[in-house]
Amino acid sequence: MKSPYCFIIKAADGRRYDNIRNYEGKEFIISSSQEDHKTSNRFATVISTPIYYDGPIKAGDSIVVHHNVFKFYYDMKGRLKSSWHHLMDDYFIVEKEQIYLYSSDNKLWEAPSPYCFVRPIPSEDKMFSSTSGLEELWGELVFSNKDLPEASEGDLISFTPDSEYEFNINNEILYRMYNRNICLKK
Repeated sequence: MKSPYCFIIKAADGRRYDNIRNYEGKEFIISSSQEDHKTSNRFATVISTPIYYDGPIKAGDSIVVHHNVFKFYYDMKGRLKSSWHHLMDDYFIVEKEQIYLYSSDNKLWEAPSPYCFVRPIPSEDKMFSSTSGLEELWGELVFSNKDLPEASEGDLISFTPDSEYEFNINNEILYRMYNRNICLKK
């Protein structure tokens, strides 16, 4: 089964939501809301690549996708529906632009262009720091891509306001952003 322009994927662990946490050997549901975007699963496995795709992502790779891919929602009549990404059974389709990270053969994550990932850094100014205690508009570049040659992983960078799109990758909060959101390198 192949699509001309879309990837066919399955949710990692077969779960649409990532809302169960284990505390001291007991499982807890941290959110029962299907509208809660923070608990929707963002990890998937590629089943097949598009017919007209010649990039680095291949079948069997792990990927990170948009938070709406696996979500349920209610239509105007109150009926439970899957997102438009749902193909059939446990299969979903996504466009190339909805894949933010990929990992081949259990290697480190890589970001396809035009995306990169930034780790927020603690604020150095304790007097005027934000309520989160993180430096505003500054971070460390964690996952770069081939179209961002002027900045490499580990560089301290500044980014444009409201470009942070939060992800939990390897139990760490990272911001996904576009290459164009990187505005300074220290």
